[in-house]
Amino acid sequence: MTVGIIGAGNISDEYLRSLTGYPDIVVAGIADLDVERARAQAEKYGLGFSGTSEALLAREDVELIVNLTTPAVHAEVALAAIAAGKHVWGEKPLTLDRESAQAVLDAATAKGVVVGNAPDTILGEAIQNSHRLLADGAIGTPRTVLTLMQGPGPEAWHPRPQFLFARGAGPLFDIGPYYFTTLVQLLGEIESVQALGQRPRAERVIGSGPDAGTAFPVEVSTHVSVLTRFRSGVVGTSIYSFDSPVGRQLFEISGSAGTMEVPVSGFDGPTRILGAAPDAEWTTFAPPGAHRERGVGVLEMARALRAGGNPRASGELAYHVLDAMLAVEESIKTGAPVQLKSTAEAITAVEAGWDPAGETLRSTTCTGGTS
Repeated sequence: MTVGIIGAGNISDEYLRSLTGYPDIVVAGIADLDVERARAQAEKYGLGFSGTSEALLAREDVELIVNLTTPAVHAEVALAAIAAGKHVWGEKPLTLDRESAQAVLDAATAKGVVVGNAPDTILGEAIQNSHRLLADGAIGTPRTVLTLMQGPGPEAWHPRPQFLFARGAGPLFDIGPYYFTTLVQLLGEIESVQALGQRPRAERVIGSGPDAGTAFPVEVSTHVSVLTRFRSGVVGTSIYSFDSPVGRQLFEISGSAGTMEVPVSGFDGPTRILGAAPDAEWTTFAPPGAHRERGVGVLEMARALRAGGNPRASGELAYHVLDAMLAVEESIKTGAPVQLKSTAEAITAVEAGWDPAGETLRSTTCTGGTS
């Protein structure tokens, strides 16, 4: 499948490194408002085209657009791609509000194209390993889940961190999608959330790059605490924070027969399980399949489309995650629990033998919902 990329920022390097190496993906080119930045990326990765998004969307050979723009324009770019008859894979979040997100999904349905969305860490062999173990009953029936992501914030290392503290970002929208998407994948639909949030500092200071030392405003809560109830009955507690000097990550599911530690720091890492017996010890389960990287969601989507299916990281799943995060914001404002109205179909685990480097399409059957 021939794909085009819109957005030549920092994250495009991670996508291009993987997408240009897959045997069943052809990257036709890259576009950006800054055409010089697009040209530099095209030269770096040997792409045949760089220029404006309008020129890229006009290419008949491009079937799928990878939308790597900032969250504020996710909807605008996605709608333009859909209008041009292209499938769309978007970076997270899907959009910044329910109305524009629904407009994207409705436009795709009307045009006969499909929407997929990050994060694709859920398709990495690390989390897929946990998914298969959980489905096989390794810890019995899940009952509770605890997730934690805390650190000092990205302004210390990111040369242009302002957008990460603007509407549509912060720890909830920047990091939260990784956790919420994994939560829904492993434990099913979210029924309701209740949350508290705070913004201890009205300004932050850029710590690296040409603008180091520049102060900028903080528009969102930088510490968020969430109670989550799943429709399955599982209850969860989560913290997402840019206000701790101590960096920590945790994703722990407790069930009727033990506890599972899910790796969420990327595409790598083993799953650990602790049995319910008093003398039980942690057992480590290394991922059995091939290593995967950012961009694997685009590959899985392309293979699913070629096989007549839908991507596991679907637009429907991304909408449900967005709905949950917006509900968290609403709960912070009102102090009351918020019920979710959206749904997301159950997602099957990827087969252990699914190989990103292989050209076979035999392992592409999906039940990840429709766009």
